[in-house]
Order: sequence, then structure tokens, then C-alpha cells
Amino acid sequence: MRIAVLGGDGYCGWATALYLSKKGHTIAIADNFIRRQWDHELGAQTLTPIRPLSDRLKAWQELTGNRIELFVGDVTDYEFLSSAIKAFEPDAVVHFAEQRAAPYSMIDRKHAVFTQVNNVVGTLNLLFALREVQPDCHLVKLGTMGEYGTPNFDIEEGYITIEHNGRKDTVPYPKQPGSFYHLSKVHDSHNIMFACKIWGLRATDLNQGVVYGTMTDEVALDDALINRFDYDEIFGTVLNRFCVQAANGTPLTVYGKGGQTRGFLDIRDTVRCIEIACLNPAEPREFRVFNQFTEQFSVLDLARMVQAAGKQMGLEVSVVHLPDPRVESEEHYYNAKHSKLIDLGLKPHFLSDSLLDSLMNIAVRYRDRIDASSMMPRVNWRKANNDRRTPEKAATVAEKLEAETVVREFLPVKNDGNRRTARGAKSLAGTAKR
Repeated sequence: MRIAVLGGDGYCGWATALYLSKKGHTIAIADNFIRRQWDHELGAQTLTPIRPLSDRLKAWQELTGNRIELFVGDVTDYEFLSSAIKAFEPDAVVHFAEQRAAPYSMIDRKHAVFTQVNNVVGTLNLLFALREVQPDCHLVKLGTMGEYGTPNFDIEEGYITIEHNGRKDTVPYPKQPGSFYHLSKVHDSHNIMFACKIWGLRATDLNQGVVYGTMTDEVALDDALINRFDYDEIFGTVLNRFCVQAANGTPLTVYGKGGQTRGFLDIRDTVRCIEIACLNPAEPREFRVFNQFTEQFSVLDLARMVQAAGKQMGLEVSVVHLPDPRVESEEHYYNAKHSKLIDLGLKPHFLSDSLLDSLMNIAVRYRDRIDASSMMPRVNWRKANNDRRTPEKAATVAEKLEAETVVREFLPVKNDGNRRTARGAKSLAGTAKR
């Protein structure tokens, strides 16, 4: 298949592009490298050193003989996006090109507006481009389990059948998003469903849980292909943060009671889920939803698992509870269905002691790159403006979280291919078909 991966320089996008390329699909990446810019803006960096995308693509071609096409541009630029779609003529488009961090969207008005404009406008541009240029192309969109929130009854896969006043219908599952980021994903889902209905497009919305891990078979081929390992308070996922804190001798920071429960999956399952969706496309006018995760854990469950794994490695790992900077239930019912991808052939990788050891060994290997202060929560959902200009000051953190004593007790010291522009996209038509 010809598959375009939008946002292919990012965490999920990079692993997906390599996996699909290794499987024999013809792959193109579109990216504007803004994810790297956010690191500079926030004063953070991935734990693992990431090479420039051109170097990564060159290394991949040298190692495997597989060439991945690169389109450099922004999905919010319709002319770029439509010309890239026209040039590459994809059978499927995998859409990762969004701002994906809830904390980033909650920093202040500017970041909330950016998140919504980038995500909603980018997706709308893609829908119009597919309608005008490649109407039979299958859209595989990365959604989020966060669209559902934490209702007090089972979460279905996208739709729910209800009976009211003697009448019955199947309708989209109610949405209770928990941030401006999650709200943008809800808007995406509504827009995609509407476009499928009126234009006959076909789309699969993958409501993904929290992804962990950094290694796939493809990434492991060479250090030049290494993937991101984000652990900071904005883009870092909770399991990454805990593993880095354990390796660094820093207490694991559990927000509130730690009963917040979510779906989780290995990055190796993410890439396989994408391929399954591509190989089994939705029908024209169909907007289908798969819940993409393999296990459910609470935050405290993960902390205890990391604590036990650390002990086996000879690490002393403690746990502290901080006031929750988010507005969320710290104890709640959570039971989400996730059978559709399993039915289509997904064989899950489950979180194991060996994988936890692998994650912590990566953290130990790159321990000199750890910035412990970047893991402290400084974005408070209850504030409309979170000033992050002095993140190194524990007093500022304590004031924002109203937890001065706790924070001061443990806040550690910071440890010392082929490029195409938007205008050039049309010129790729010939080479893309080879």
C-alpha cells in the first residue's frame, strides 16, 4: 500500500513509518518539525538523543534499502497538504500531525488556542484535501481515550445503543474530555464523522490509550533510528516519568490519590494497530472507532510496579503524593471495551518486568541527560495563566501547587533524506509513483 504518515518525525509517527516501511509498504512522511521546536520553547529535551530527520531517513535507507519520501510543511497550510496528497496519491493517510499534550494545551490562552487551531484546522484541511484530491483514500486518525472521560458505566468503542421514552437508537458515545487538547480531539471526531456522512469518505478513529516504550524492532537496528523518550511534565507520559525518576533516585510523583485509571499499550502494539487499520479499511461513508489499548492501570498501580522493578535492579525507589494539578477524579470506575482490534488480529504485548527493566535501563544509560526539575508539575488546570518562565525554582512550583513543604523535600538539582517544500510538493508526482 501507499501510506502517508503525517507527523512522521514524532514519537508514534516515526515508529509507525519505519514499521510500515519494513513491512513493504511505500511510505511518505509529512512534517514541519514543530515537535522539536516545542522542546526548545519549554526548555526540555527527550531523554534519548534524536538525530535530524534527514539523517534518520538516510540511515534507514542504508540499513534496509527502503526509501521513505519526505514532504516538509504544515498541515494547517492547505496548499501544502493538498499538493502533497496529490503528488503521493496515498491509499491511506495516517494522521499523527497534532499537538498531543494535555498539559501544553492548559498552560494559558495562547497554548489552548494554538492546540485547537492546529489540531482542528489541520484535520479539516486533510478532510477537504481527501475529498478534492484522493476521495477513496482511507483516513486513519489517531484519537484518544481521553475523549470519553471517566463515566460511571462501561466505555464502548465509539458508539452506544440507548433507549429513551420507548425509542432506541445507536449514537456516538458521550464525550467528557478533560483538557483543551482532549476537546480538540472531540471536535476532530465530529468533523470526520460529518465528512464521511456528506462526502462518502472512509475513516477509522483510533482512540488510543497511553503509549509506553521506545523500542521497536526497526528502531533497535541502529542508534541513528532511536525514538523519543519524553519524561517532562508537559509531554512525558506517567510511566516514562516514573522510570526516569527511579533511575535518577528521585521519588515517584503520584498526583493526588493515584486512583486515576487509564488504558495503556506498548509502542509495538501501536504500530501494529495502525497496520491492521490500513489493511482492513472502513467502507465509504463509514466512520468507525476502535479503542486502541491493551491493559488498564491506575497511576498508583504503575508506581508500585516501577518500585518493585527498581528494587530488583538495586534501586531504592520511594513514592510521594502531590496535590493533583489536573481537574479529574482521583478514584473512579473505569472499564473500557477494546475488542475490535483483537478481533482483527492484534496480538498484544503486555507490560512485564522485563519491559520495565528495559525502560529503566534506557533511563540509566542516558542519566546524564536527565533534567529532574522538568518533571515537576507546574501547569495547574485551575489557573488560566501558568507562568513557566522560572521552572527551576522550587518555591514557584510549591506556590502553584500549594505544596511547599513536600516539593522542597525532594526537588532535586538539575544534572550537570530528501526534503520537499510546499511549493515543491507537486514536482514529486513523478518520483512518488516510481
